[in-house]
Amino acid sequence: PGGPPGIAADSRRRRAQGQRRDAVTDRIVLRGMRFEGRHGLLEAEQTNAQPFLVDVELLLNLQPAGVEDDISLTVDYREVYATCRQIVESTSFRLVEALAEAIAHELLAALPAAEVGVRVSKPQVDLGGPVEFVGVEVWRTRSAERRRRR
Repeated sequence: PGGPPGIAADSRRRRAQGQRRDAVTDRIVLRGMRFEGRHGLLEAEQTNAQPFLVDVELLLNLQPAGVEDDISLTVDYREVYATCRQIVESTSFRLVEALAEAIAHELLAALPAAEVGVRVSKPQVDLGGPVEFVGVEVWRTRSAERRRRR
């Protein structure tokens, strides 16, 4: 209510518009991860750390973990957090789009999710006037071939 619509709302909207997904509707959500990073077009943005907010949604079947109450049957949230933190804090991109893409790529490569949604927000940006934040949201799906190999 009051804030920007979440990744889940966007996902529901896409499905309502006829863009079907695999049957997986379960998701793990990490929202509001805050890291300090050096990303941006300006030299000062590449030199001085600034805050970045990261939201992640991972689509995968959570039923086995829920039934068995077994962490080995799901994704450890600490691994997701650590991956996001490592990318935001130890790399440098000119574009927030590139940062979001790197996070999505790494999460899909490391975890058994069928699909990942990543939102990166940059709250401290100078556009010449008031703005709460700028950001991007990307959704990436594991290729059919990679799904067969897992």
